[in-house]
Amino acid sequence: MPPPAVPHGMCLKVVNDRNMKGGMGSDTNPLKFMDQDYKILQDYCLKTNQRFVDEFFPPDPHSIGDGLLEPDDMARVEWIRPTVLYPNLADFIVKTVSRFDYVQGNVGNCWFLASVGALTFQNKLLHKVIPDGQSFSHNYTGLFHFRFWRFGNWYDVVIDDKLPTIGRQLIFVKSKIFNEFWPALLEKAYAKVCGSYADMHTGRVSEALLDFTGGVHMHYELKTAPTDLWEIMHRAYQSEVLMGCETPPGKEKCLPNGIVVGHAYTVTKVYQVMSDRNPVKLVRLFNPWGESEWKGDWSDKSPLWNTVSNEDRKLLLVNENGEFWMSMKDFLRTFDNMDICCTSPDFLEGKSACHWISKYHHGSWVSGSTDGGCLNYADSFYKNPQFWLRINESDKACEHGQNNVLVTLIQKPNKRHICHSAHHGIGFYVFAMRSEGKFGSSFFHGRKPMVTSRPFQDARQVMKFFRLEPGEYLIVPSTYQPDKSGEFILSILCKNEIHIQNYTERMEKDFLVDLLGESEVHYTEEVDERSKPKALFRQYSDQYKVVDAEKLQWLLHENLLGGHKNTEGFGLDSCRSIIAMSDFNVTGRLRGPEFIRLWNRILTYKNIFCSMDSSKDGVLSFNELQNALEKTGLHLKEEILNLMFVRYGGATEHISLEGFICLVMRLNCMARIFLRLCENGKITLDESEWIGLTMYS
Repeated sequence: MPPPAVPHGMCLKVVNDRNMKGGMGSDTNPLKFMDQDYKILQDYCLKTNQRFVDEFFPPDPHSIGDGLLEPDDMARVEWIRPTVLYPNLADFIVKTVSRFDYVQGNVGNCWFLASVGALTFQNKLLHKVIPDGQSFSHNYTGLFHFRFWRFGNWYDVVIDDKLPTIGRQLIFVKSKIFNEFWPALLEKAYAKVCGSYADMHTGRVSEALLDFTGGVHMHYELKTAPTDLWEIMHRAYQSEVLMGCETPPGKEKCLPNGIVVGHAYTVTKVYQVMSDRNPVKLVRLFNPWGESEWKGDWSDKSPLWNTVSNEDRKLLLVNENGEFWMSMKDFLRTFDNMDICCTSPDFLEGKSACHWISKYHHGSWVSGSTDGGCLNYADSFYKNPQFWLRINESDKACEHGQNNVLVTLIQKPNKRHICHSAHHGIGFYVFAMRSEGKFGSSFFHGRKPMVTSRPFQDARQVMKFFRLEPGEYLIVPSTYQPDKSGEFILSILCKNEIHIQNYTERMEKDFLVDLLGESEVHYTEEVDERSKPKALFRQYSDQYKVVDAEKLQWLLHENLLGGHKNTEGFGLDSCRSIIAMSDFNVTGRLRGPEFIRLWNRILTYKNIFCSMDSSKDGVLSFNELQNALEKTGLHLKEEILNLMFVRYGGATEHISLEGFICLVMRLNCMARIFLRLCENGKITLDESEWIGLTMYS
């Protein structure tokens, strides 16, 4: 079966943006991962009576990845369907989904399996991640699908059911019930999203918890945990929440007290018992290995259970299965950190009627333009994306509590394979402000932020709870060092009504067509012979009185770029493009009026370029480019401006004169085409029109 044509580059970006605006990417209308449609593939396999084989995550060593298996073992791997392993016995789910169903395999993904354990407690979330109606009997085609939230959107992920085995035994996660396969198929789908099984070898429990909820993430360092953390966990347990925790790293694999170091656990219950009339706050934890339990106070065999009521003892005590109780005091001492992920943090308010409001923005740090680094880099910090936040007065129901704002910054991977993606140290600052527009470097010199997320962390995300009074604020997300490019999601939750915009949205400028050089130039034989454009045309035109791309290239180099610094010259393809954008008759050549109109515009652009080149080095920086474009009458959103800087600046991260001229001409041309053809703010083209407009320009 041929793979679908997957959009890429700007096409993929446009498709994703349209999908998001149209409501796609939500949990009820997920995007199709790698553009694979489960229903279409299922129907195709049923009609053709064949078993699905996933060409985007094929049953071969690339899907396992490097470093997990020895070469000899890799050579022995067979990818076998459950229906072949256990004919007529294979089952997707036996009875129900439970945290006790599975054991970890030969990949270090305890963080993922601990999150799966938490997921099994929340049926609503569970059915969101594992869609109903899948089996090895009814309409079986070897095709399964799962849903995960990834960096702002929900995705439906399809896989085939070929599983890696050695000696007909599953290599990775397996069920304790020999013929149950939901854990192995769920793991395979997540491995596909991460890039390979090897890309799951290490991770943080918060990553999978967030990918199962698509909501809010709260992280607590237990050494500095709030005094009411147990109460927060208790309220969370009673809500639609997933909780996980991690132990600190160490040299030993397992401590004498039974705790595994550098390991992820699931928080499965929070409960208070009366021990000899004294209240004791307990936490129940689950080791995804299915074994190796805590041996201290309140463990399975602890005599302290004799001090509680028979009812509590029967309700709470379980057999040796990887799950155990410990006191909150021991929990804080033994574990390093804890994560809570949920669809809404309203449980934080207890019985209050207050509801948290969420807003988020997608943004980017673009090399040479918006990658200013942290506040330590005073001369470039102001370049970072800036977000204006206004917090309204709160209702009386929301006035209690210490914190009213939660800010989360997530950096997106720049590659599909997680282990190959560049992760930067990231963080954010919050400043008090009362003005519009983007702030320059002078605003930040000597100014201390009200809140920071410090220390900067080389992590998928950073977050912080804090309190802000009603008013206006500026949030600046940044990488630790400048010149680090990447994409991010900035999420703000607040108990008050909030408004957030980036600075370009506040400026309320539309994309305007360049209004310079609009006067038509009429070419006649009577035009003054001393006219420079006329003389140039006569000098470089051929016997047919036209200028082609080769002659235009020669003309520009001799009459425009002579003596100019930092120029590589106009390429022949650039000259063909300039002619295509100036050629009214679609002949590939310029007649007199067309040439004179073009030359006047080029001179205008050169004058603007030189006037904006404040450093006089023959190139424009990002800020100089922004000023130069506004001088021509073109006002671009930051997203488009960043895109143009990347396209025409290249590795030098500066715009040359010839790059600036080509950039302005193309922007102007495309804007004019849009204005001429649009109806109700949109244009409609058939295939021939689309190809003609995009290829001949």
